[in-house]
Amino acid sequence: MANRRQFLAGLLASGLAPVPTWADAGSPAYLSAARLPDESYVLTGLDRAGAERFRIPLPARGHAAAAHPTRPVAVAFARRPGRFALVLDCRDGAVLARLDSPEGRHFYGHGSFDASGQYLFTTENDYDAGEGRIGVWDVAAGYTRIGEFTSGGIGPHDIKLLPQGGFVVANGGIDTHPDSGRLKLNLPTMQPNLTYLSEDGDLLDMIEPPHHHASTRHLAVRADGLVAVGMQWQGDIAQSPALVGLHRRGEPLRLLGDAAALEGYVGSIAFSGNGAQVAITSPRGGTLEAFDVDSGALVQRLAERDVCGVVAAKDGLLATTGLGRVIHADSSTQVLQTAQLAYDNHLIEIAPLG
Repeated sequence: MANRRQFLAGLLASGLAPVPTWADAGSPAYLSAARLPDESYVLTGLDRAGAERFRIPLPARGHAAAAHPTRPVAVAFARRPGRFALVLDCRDGAVLARLDSPEGRHFYGHGSFDASGQYLFTTENDYDAGEGRIGVWDVAAGYTRIGEFTSGGIGPHDIKLLPQGGFVVANGGIDTHPDSGRLKLNLPTMQPNLTYLSEDGDLLDMIEPPHHHASTRHLAVRADGLVAVGMQWQGDIAQSPALVGLHRRGEPLRLLGDAAALEGYVGSIAFSGNGAQVAITSPRGGTLEAFDVDSGALVQRLAERDVCGVVAAKDGLLATTGLGRVIHADSSTQVLQTAQLAYDNHLIEIAPLG
């Protein structure tokens, strides 16, 4: 009688082996990079109540991650100007592949799979040319790099898949170089924008914020395609304009609120679970602000030290802090979890709320 190993080998050969899903990794809802008390770094998986489902070591500080749409696989990106990303099996922490940026490139800490999960797209800087690029990686070929195309600007930070297909890219407008660390090299002449691209790299639309010192950084996309953008001000803080914008292709950028409590810095942005609100965080300002999408009115301001990660929850929003707190925010706030670690900038939703 065939033993279990022979049986599984036969299933694999016949193509009948069960395909692993996120349930096999503990059914996490979110991903977040974090720093442990011993100064080591990990990628964590959290459920919708903020409880940890897995923890995978990283070789250095992570920034954001990309979650495969069906398989329990995450790509953890190094913080800008990092040159590596790790493809991780979230069931056991195995490193499936290491993505190294090509010569003359560095990553910006974000990436996105396409809807099928066949391709990974990464935001990159061609630092000799001072141009943004989107790298394309073939998943079935072991995450082999198969091409690249222009991001439509300089300093592409975040990239998000659009429900109607294609991507939106936040080109922050800031030129950097690995030899200069995180030094911003072109502040007087920076030109940020939002760029809409097809999956083949065709330019579909582009819009610039009203002021060239408002660096477009982080993105959220609602189910109907409405895009929210969080910006970071590179000028005199006292002169900072509103740093939250909403946009649809072919329409003007609509700015919300003011920047009084933000210290010029939006760390993350997300729509609420029902899509009626958009929220931003500012770890520098120690605040989370939520706005009504239709009216633009500020509906909530939460003072929370070092808050940065924010994501949709079934009833409102979930946020994480550099003090290890996981907070549910709606008409009231509740601390759901407190862990002995420091969550990094972003909470990444694995699958949209159903």
